[in-house]
Amino acid sequence: MSSAESLSPYGWLVIAWITATPFSYGYHISVLNQLHSVLACEPSLIASNLPTCFELNDFTFSAVTSVFNLGGLLGSSQANVLMEKYGRRGTARFSAALTALGSAIMGLSGNVALLGTGRFLTGIGSGIGICLAPLYIAEIAPKAIASTLGVLTQLGIVLGIFLTQLLGVYFSSPNAGPNAWRLVLFFSFAVALIQVLMTGFMVESPRYLRSKSLRAGEEARAIERRIWGHGHGVGGETDASPLLQEDDPEAHPAVPHSNFSALTASQVLFKTPADVRIPLLIVCCAMIGQQFSGINAVLYYSNDILSQALPELGKFVSLGITIVNVIMTFPPIFLIEKLGRKSLLFLSVAGAILSLIILGIALNFAGAAGSVGPTAWTTVSSVFIVFFVMSFATGLGPVPFIMISEVSPFYAVSALSTIALSLNWLSNFLVSLLFLPLRNALSGGAPGDPHHDPGKIGRVFWVFAVILAVVMSVVWRKWRA
Repeated sequence: MSSAESLSPYGWLVIAWITATPFSYGYHISVLNQLHSVLACEPSLIASNLPTCFELNDFTFSAVTSVFNLGGLLGSSQANVLMEKYGRRGTARFSAALTALGSAIMGLSGNVALLGTGRFLTGIGSGIGICLAPLYIAEIAPKAIASTLGVLTQLGIVLGIFLTQLLGVYFSSPNAGPNAWRLVLFFSFAVALIQVLMTGFMVESPRYLRSKSLRAGEEARAIERRIWGHGHGVGGETDASPLLQEDDPEAHPAVPHSNFSALTASQVLFKTPADVRIPLLIVCCAMIGQQFSGINAVLYYSNDILSQALPELGKFVSLGITIVNVIMTFPPIFLIEKLGRKSLLFLSVAGAILSLIILGIALNFAGAAGSVGPTAWTTVSSVFIVFFVMSFATGLGPVPFIMISEVSPFYAVSALSTIALSLNWLSNFLVSLLFLPLRNALSGGAPGDPHHDPGKIGRVFWVFAVILAVVMSVVWRKWRA
């Protein structure tokens, strides 16, 4: 490769440093899933100083889990302000510091309130970071390898989910000790702290520097030479920028390329221009469908979902789900261009709906037969929960974000992206808060309740299937791909 198509060793270090941000986000999406069984206990078992567990009913656990999304909503809403004021590097430091602080508070928590406070702080850090990381990577990536580097955000997320599940399997076991679950949270603290300490050795985005000052060109070129190797920026045309030439319209993405002015999110919501109404409807339905498919209910609560039907295998199936999630990060890179966005999305939706219907049936039969041990339905449950994750990751996961720029007028893309991310966090919050109470309501009560019917625990997935079918049918009719 020429230097224009490759990273210097320092460039790879910068990429690894920023990828720790989506890694932490993925880590905290699923960190409480494997730990639920050791976090919750009866009041009589709770010690005085650093308790080994907390009094957590299903609703309290759902609230602690979902407060992460409220923090994420707050963080993502302020991310652009922070990035413009403090730069990409300064914002990354702030994001990592919040994640480190939140993880430390969770790891040292002596009550549920502190556990929730720490999770809220990690949510703010993650909300900021998940906006920052893909932007920073895009701003330091040359066109030749931009798509390859772009997948690192999603890869960081799924690796974070996988590692927290892997650590949780061990540190939630009886052999690990009564307070060993805290080490899972301290690991996140260590990763975030290392990222904070490394920030002083990292570089600012060259494109950000150019956007702030016309006189920052030499500093930006020096950074580019350091990232891409000493061959860059030395005379000739490449001296202008190895990433984007100064006359390239992408070099100044904040400047609209027509007579229109870029819309704000409030203008799109409250004074919706006629040519933005359909794109707004499509984007909102796609985001609602993505989250109300139940994917994060699976990632947050897969142990709880499977514990009644597969009491011995539930945590290992949860781990298997995350492995599948990592593997399925890669096929969309090739399939999106080959099949097209819309075709890939609706193949994914069809697979997800089919999986949810069969999963609900299988969990009902497996739950009803749970007292006599595993049956063929437990195998069906495991297979289709994995198939659901595969279907989601193929299209329903990545396409709703990719489609925004395709369905929207260019001057509304930024505003629609803000609305989409906010709606994504809000939908995620509602699903994570309401999933366990809804499951209990549809099955007659919480496990242990005399009215609880384990033969109805799969009904909640039919609700997800109906919601997904309804909202995505709107996208199908309105999206002229």
